[in-house]
Amino acid sequence: MTTLLTLQNETLGWGETPVLTGVSLSVQQGERIALLGPSGVGKSTLLHTMFSRLADQRVALAPQEAGLVAQLSVFHNVWMGCLDDFSTPRNLRTLLWPSATERAKVEDVLSQTGLGGLGRRKVSALSGGQKQRVALSRALLRRGAVVIADEPVSAVDPAQARDLLRTVTQTFQTSVLALHDVALAQDYATRIIGLKAGKVAIDCAADALSQADIMSLYS
Repeated sequence: MTTLLTLQNETLGWGETPVLTGVSLSVQQGERIALLGPSGVGKSTLLHTMFSRLADQRVALAPQEAGLVAQLSVFHNVWMGCLDDFSTPRNLRTLLWPSATERAKVEDVLSQTGLGGLGRRKVSALSGGQKQRVALSRALLRRGAVVIADEPVSAVDPAQARDLLRTVTQTFQTSVLALHDVALAQDYATRIIGLKAGKVAIDCAADALSQADIMSLYS
């Protein structure tokens, strides 16, 4: 099994402010990792570090704040996932006059996330759940070796969340997702990393953990 990244006894944070200490873990190709823990414990910090350490891989990113441009259309926000594949003149042309082929590529991923037909709508007119799905659609369009997503389905209903994570699994060989729904994480993940009090408190196979083990992260 190929190791994609390794962290060894590291302190992670923002600037000089530590958020997580003593972090030692690796990510293997083919893993589906769910990152769990209470709000503010450092899940976004760990995801940001993983993303930066995977610079030699093609990584699709769906950040918590979505990184969407509200004034632009759904199409343009999704197309941002592959901007670095093309030249600046090509991207400027797509901004002004997207071709039928480009629109069809975006429509394909929008149909996978339940947003079919909304490509021309401004992101500012969407609900919170729809914005999350735009961000996830952008990651699906980009594709790549790994997807890193921060609470990508927290604003959609459980059935839709499961469908979206099934699509993620079918698209990406390796994934690291911060999730808020414990049952969803257990269904989706092959491995769970749990954070508590600035440390990695759990790191093991998802099927080896009980509900009580996971809920201890939140007590």
